[in-house]
Amino acid sequence: MTSSQNKSHSVTLWTLVALIIGSTVGAGIFSLPQNIASVAGPGAMLIGWLVAGIGMLSVAFVFQILARRKPHLDSGVYSYVRAGLGDFIGFTSGWGYWLGSVMAQVGYATLFFNTLGHYLPLFDADHYWTSAIAVSLLSWGIFAVLARGIKQAAFMNLITTIAKIVPILAFVVLIAFLGFSWDKFTLDFWGRASEASVFEQVQGIMLFTVWVFIGVEGASVYSKQASQRTDVGRATVIGFFSVLALLVSVSTLSFGVMSKEELAALPDNSMASVLTEVIGPWGGALVSIGLCLSVLGAYVSWQMLCAEPIVMMAIDGLIPRRIGTINVAGAPWVAQLISTMAIQLFIIVFYLNEASYNAMVQLATIMYLLPYIFSSLYLLLLALRGKGLSHPQAGIKFDLSGPEVSRKENRKHLVISLLAFIYSLWLIYAADLVYVLLGALAVVPGLIPYVGTRLWKKERIFNTFEWCVVAIVLAGAATAIWGLSTGRLTL
Repeated sequence: MTSSQNKSHSVTLWTLVALIIGSTVGAGIFSLPQNIASVAGPGAMLIGWLVAGIGMLSVAFVFQILARRKPHLDSGVYSYVRAGLGDFIGFTSGWGYWLGSVMAQVGYATLFFNTLGHYLPLFDADHYWTSAIAVSLLSWGIFAVLARGIKQAAFMNLITTIAKIVPILAFVVLIAFLGFSWDKFTLDFWGRASEASVFEQVQGIMLFTVWVFIGVEGASVYSKQASQRTDVGRATVIGFFSVLALLVSVSTLSFGVMSKEELAALPDNSMASVLTEVIGPWGGALVSIGLCLSVLGAYVSWQMLCAEPIVMMAIDGLIPRRIGTINVAGAPWVAQLISTMAIQLFIIVFYLNEASYNAMVQLATIMYLLPYIFSSLYLLLLALRGKGLSHPQAGIKFDLSGPEVSRKENRKHLVISLLAFIYSLWLIYAADLVYVLLGALAVVPGLIPYVGTRLWKKERIFNTFEWCVVAIVLAGAATAIWGLSTGRLTL
């Protein structure tokens, strides 16, 4: 083996674990106590984390397995869906992942300024439009930087990772030893005061549990760089359960400090409020500083990365190729401009409707579920029939065979893909119908560049399977429009 090969396969097990934890733990954990308590009691919460743990681990393994079985597919998570299910389903997944990232940007910035509002009255709840203007200025300022080709420095990633992990660990240790009360934790263990059944409570927390795991699919990106292939599976398990332990600890310990009703009434940065309850204002300030640095780091990196899906789709010819244009500084400025304009549009929509951080999170999560569902379906088809649904008429020419897989291993892949597929579908069922319908509506504008590109290239627009998906999307979008126009649906 050459020295260059050694260098390209030099990522160790613990480096992989750190990369997985760093890419998964984001701003969502800081608002977790309020998010969970708003819909569930401690008992339902623990059941929900068990379901989420099994489901999201299976989703993480789906992407890892696909990366190994189809190593030639390297155009992002949407490329697996396009290879297995055709151009339009691949486009829908890429569009959903892009929109989810755009909406997440608005949620990140909202959480950032809501936290600042606790210390600077200019950004408190009484100055809603001040925050909207600040979010807009932040987004366009970052676009101006990214368009020059300037990316996050490595030290900034390191600082923001430490900034978010240290307060979380401090929260867990301080609450566990100084503030946790078993009597308070078990006072209304099954959340009977809410009059919702345990099943309904578990349903309620599902999208929040997915939101805090967004990014776990990124583990597959590092598989090619591992010094040993077996390390990838180990790192996925270790990294995943490390993140799960942090999430369960934060949400569980919070119920031992404040009641469900008290937690549900907290502001978005609820971790800071819980720690303030135990050790005073300096604890809340510690968490708030960590949150602000973490969110800023995430905001810059995700605004840089959220343009990537539409760049890849432009390169692959699913939308006009000009969108993938790279400027002299090496930045995909057209895609970044479109992404920033979309962020600005959602800022206006969300703030006009006075949408909460929770609403932004749940709508963004619905969009992220599209590649999860279809990628799981593709692996399920691979395990059952050795290939996806794509065919030459669909414009797919790269659902090629990969490394040989034994029968025993293929059966394992079948179980994992089936678990991930059922779990992803159940998340759609568990979601509030308003977010499912609004998600369908958000997909519709993407039909314009997609259909236009197909017509310009004189290619078949949709096959039979794709027409069925289009019909479902249009029906959902029409219902959403009717609901919004009659006031039956609101953010």
